[in-house]
Amino acid sequence: MASKRLELVQPGERTNTDGKAVRNVLLLSGSPGEYSLLRPHLEYLNLPHHLVIHEAGEKLMHVYFPNRGLISLIVAMKDGRTAEAGVVGSEGFTGIPAAVGLDRSPLRIVVQIAGDGFRMGVGALHEILESRPGLQSILCRYAVIRGMQIAQTAACNRLHDVKQRLARWLLMAQDRVDSESLPITHDFLATMLGTERPSVSLAAGILQKEQTINYTRGAVKIVNRKKLEDCACECYRMIQQYNTELGLK
Repeated sequence: MASKRLELVQPGERTNTDGKAVRNVLLLSGSPGEYSLLRPHLEYLNLPHHLVIHEAGEKLMHVYFPNRGLISLIVAMKDGRTAEAGVVGSEGFTGIPAAVGLDRSPLRIVVQIAGDGFRMGVGALHEILESRPGLQSILCRYAVIRGMQIAQTAACNRLHDVKQRLARWLLMAQDRVDSESLPITHDFLATMLGTERPSVSLAAGILQKEQTINYTRGAVKIVNRKKLEDCACECYRMIQQYNTELGLK
């Protein structure tokens, strides 16, 4: 897998048929011929905060390729409790099962930080993949990497303390939204990390006292990324390594 890296077109050099610029890494990585087949099916849309792209167990109708923002892959239990299994930004796409011929996903997919991007119908994607094994290889390799990240996240949530997990999540979020300020609350972070709000508040308070982050109502600002990386567990570096092997950042 590591021997075949993605070759990226520069952001802004590709557009959909309405002239909207493409910044999604996967859409920039395919060959011109592959992209020409995708292009007519790419529908540009804004991705507002809390938009539910897909409910767990429902049929997949579209795959989404974000340009900006942060999308959470969430496991929801029958009693209403939830935990985040992974995040997707401009490096990837949602609806991974569709890339291997499946039409349902057990995950709830929700926009957590607003952005924009493209979607295309699953049927159109299937037709293109049948004739473009190179494109299918790119998407399948991304699917494998995403599975490895989800496994790493599961281990992290079981074995590492809340401060380490919070640092890891904030770093992953910043990597995808490219901003020092993240519009998130402690309640939201508790849900994503699968823990209680007081635990997140305590961990955030420690990071703030260490002058690593600055928390205001409804937002977290990363003021010292190097310190935050030092606070994070090994899982952040492992997840970054998976992206590097694929040719992503």
